[in-house]
Amino acid sequence: MAHPTQLLRTALPAAALAVMAASAGTAAELDGLAPHRAVYDITLDKAKSGAGVSDLSGRMVYELTGSSCEGFTQTMRFVTRMTSSDGDATVNDLRSSTFEDQAATTFKFSSSQYRDDQQTEATAGNAKRDGSDGAIKVEVTKPLKSTKTVGSKTLFPVQHSIAMLAAARAGQSIFAADLYDGSEKGEKVYATTAVIGGKFAPGKTPALPVVKNAERLDKLASWPVSLSYFDKNNDKSDSGPSYELAFLFFENGVSQRLFIDYGDFSIRGALRDLTFLDSPPCEKKP
Repeated sequence: MAHPTQLLRTALPAAALAVMAASAGTAAELDGLAPHRAVYDITLDKAKSGAGVSDLSGRMVYELTGSSCEGFTQTMRFVTRMTSSDGDATVNDLRSSTFEDQAATTFKFSSSQYRDDQQTEATAGNAKRDGSDGAIKVEVTKPLKSTKTVGSKTLFPVQHSIAMLAAARAGQSIFAADLYDGSEKGEKVYATTAVIGGKFAPGKTPALPVVKNAERLDKLASWPVSLSYFDKNNDKSDSGPSYELAFLFFENGVSQRLFIDYGDFSIRGALRDLTFLDSPPCEKKP
């Protein structure tokens, strides 16, 4: 298993954080997403003996801007203070930004990792879906220049979120798809499998902490989701997931009650602040 600080550098997938505004008429609603900012308090759930983690706390700020006509930009800052079993404390700071066009043909990504205010890693690159066969050409510019080809059925993060939300609405209990999000220095493609639980009817969602601007969720249906990420480069057919997410997925894309299991330790994310951002309507073409 990787060291805990290496695991925490992985950005949370958009599928677990997608939020849309409930106001009618925005272009983004066509895809079930709308601009927003969500703040999550991060706490340690549990750690196995030998995991090297005795305590962990922090905060994650996730922001989605754009629309289905101009494309989506996602930014995230994920700061944690981790105390090792030896009592040493480390502050880890992950910052990431991605852009994905409305047709899911272009994807740009960049991220940087800091440890105790010192930058330890930087990643940047872009991916383009070939119009002829759908294959994705990836060009990594940081930390080292490299190129690769990704299968045509691989989804980008926002595309993945939209597809999983559609599967939930359609009553599917399993949703599986390959995902490329630029993580792990731009080299990783994950095979993801989501198990979508039974639908909670509007007003029947289990009680949640009161969060400003989240009261509109009371009128929406929701689903409990467990999402596993598998390393496609791992040749062992019986190997477990690299990590797993669990969350409550609302009909409009809002996620609450986050849980992330890295194997030797797990963390929870509680939604503490939710702000819906303005989205200009798409201009009608003459």
